Amino acid sequence: MPRARKYDGVVYRRAGTEIWWIRYRDRKGIARRESSQTADWQEANRRLRERLQARDDNLLEVVRKGETLAFGQWADFFLENYSKPPVRAEKTHEANERCTKHLKAAFGAARLVDITADSIDLYLRERLRERVRIKAKLGYKQLGAIKSTTIHQEFRVLRRMLNVAVWKRLLGANPCSGVEFPVAVKGLFRPHYVIWSEQQRIESHGPQYLRNVIRIITETGLRIYKELTPIRKDQVDLQNAVVWIPDSKTPNGIAEVPLTSLAIEAFKSQMAISGEGSFLFPSDRIPSGHQTTFKTVWRQTLRRARVPYFRIYDLRSTYATRLSAGGVADEWVTQMLRQGDAQVFKKYSQMKLQMKREALEKLNRRANEIAPVAADVLLTAPMCTVALQ
Repeated sequence: MPRARKYDGVVYRRAGTEIWWIRYRDRKGIARRESSQTADWQEANRRLRERLQARDDNLLEVVRKGETLAFGQWADFFLENYSKPPVRAEKTHEANERCTKHLKAAFGAARLVDITADSIDLYLRERLRERVRIKAKLGYKQLGAIKSTTIHQEFRVLRRMLNVAVWKRLLGANPCSGVEFPVAVKGLFRPHYVIWSEQQRIESHGPQYLRNVIRIITETGLRIYKELTPIRKDQVDLQNAVVWIPDSKTPNGIAEVPLTSLAIEAFKSQMAISGEGSFLFPSDRIPSGHQTTFKTVWRQTLRRARVPYFRIYDLRSTYATRLSAGGVADEWVTQMLRQGDAQVFKKYSQMKLQMKREALEKLNRRANEIAPVAADVLLTAPMCTVALQ
């Protein structure tokens, strides 16, 4: 049987206005009337169909709430429920708070549905023209232009906020998908693959505990500050060759991580120099705490080894790249990394290409070394034949 007309909607026009209105009934049978905010009849019908579909999916109230929700309210809700630990790391939450201050200043009073790709693009271009302001004794002082990486981070936080709004059906689509960052950004995440000879050179110029850190990360893929530095000795089971990670950046990170023979030797070495405390990497400043950063010793070690600076976190990328380049399937590498998103291999595939280039360069160098020797052999071969005759 056809559907009763009272459950369908209609598009009509009020007297004295060019704007089309829509009328429909919700799941409880209550009649609702609202403006389509357009004078186009087809666009008004499209809006009516969206309302009926949202009603049938039991999302009508959520969609209507999103149309009246201000960006400032959603930003506060996002920071409280999708940014704080344990959902995200503490440093990530602090970065989100810094970015949100600027975003709320620009979009705080606007509704979520009113934020468009054009308004986001205009915001980014205005921010790129601004200068850094610092507070001095005589007032505020202006310095150079704001770094494009800083503004790009604000763009990433905004994109994340609106993505969550789309998942919650508060928005139909993320307007950030229609925005291209206005300038080329330098300094973003570019994974650095550490070849074995380079790793050995770095280890030879660093203290013993840093050598253990390098070996453990490149053999297990542990996150440096979230998983490795707060690790306790009772979490390491050398007999069964596993280490237990009770707290991580993501729920997938909470797991037992298998250890290779090199990782076991590194853990044994670190236990021997860590003292009697419970932490594997005890703090020099706080006896009851653990080490929180390796930035200074890492930078100094790279300088002594004459290796261009790269982040210590890239050792985790090196671990994944070695697995992937060794023929391990991407699904298995994702599990070994304890990641929930396989898109991370877009970064590692670039690193595998770098490894192929390095291997090709070595082959070319080897061929150039062999070529003169081969030429000498060919030149002396006839002389040897005459001598034998």
